[in-house]
Amino acid sequence: MNRVGIARFAVAAALTLAIPVSPAYAQRGGPPAPTPPPGPGSIEEVAAPGNNYEVAEFRFWAPSAPGPLQATLVLVPGSNGDGRAAADDSVWQSFANSHHVALIACHFKDKTHPQNFIEAYVNVSQGSGQALLDAASKFAARSKHPELATAPFLMWGMSAGGQFNYEFTAWKPERVAAFVVNKGGIYFSALVSPEARAVPGILFIGGKDLQSRIWTISGLFAVNRRGGALWSLTNEPGAGHIVGQSRDMALAFYDDILPMRIGPNGTLKPIAEKVGFMGDLAAKTYMAIGDSKPPTEPNSWFPSERVAKAWQTIETSKP
Repeated sequence: MNRVGIARFAVAAALTLAIPVSPAYAQRGGPPAPTPPPGPGSIEEVAAPGNNYEVAEFRFWAPSAPGPLQATLVLVPGSNGDGRAAADDSVWQSFANSHHVALIACHFKDKTHPQNFIEAYVNVSQGSGQALLDAASKFAARSKHPELATAPFLMWGMSAGGQFNYEFTAWKPERVAAFVVNKGGIYFSALVSPEARAVPGILFIGGKDLQSRIWTISGLFAVNRRGGALWSLTNEPGAGHIVGQSRDMALAFYDDILPMRIGPNGTLKPIAEKVGFMGDLAAKTYMAIGDSKPPTEPNSWFPSERVAKAWQTIETSKP
């Protein structure tokens, strides 16, 4: 088996196992564990405090194989969490190796304010989004991968991290190949632009999470999907405010979406809605869209049958 085959096997194996995830992805909890120092090949950047954040720190990792990289996978943890260790996570690195993408793992922290459950830094247009873009440009130069200064982002996050991803897609849709919202609670944008609705995404809710989070994410999905958003709503019935199976499904989603979205020289290709699959949220069934007339009821969109099957498995609580 060649190197690419081995890497793909590693990712496939990860998709079939319960993968432990760093506590940094949790929304809140006890005192956070110290963030490990950068692993082999990782480098870091720190931004000065900005308008809507006190801390913005980033860790970067890229495959050592020669040649250009096609995208950057941005990893954002839960509320005020330090998620930089995710850049050294073996599962994310395996995915990066097999798909020729870089990793940027983030640590954002709010300035002190009265309602600390409303993370100001997820309102990316106020400064934190630019901090990420600036860090990506610096990493591109330091890693000798100049293509990464403008390469598309894949975005994955937990809770406030998913909120950040959603708002970044709303702000700079031309920079995002695909994104994941994961059981977050506070958002600053409702109906996003047609350009943002054209960015494929998955919005996860947990059946045992706070009802306010379930209502909020479901509402964001419903209004944007009615406007043609290429998004799916995925409910993990037995999950509370946890990562759950969202990372597993996201890996399959990114695996299938990359060749559909990334064109020559890192350009983003549009995807026609009809080439995908549609999931019935009530019946938990799916079908190819083709030229069928879209229903008026909210329904999920998937780029491939594999992702549709993963959605169905999670929705029906199958192993």
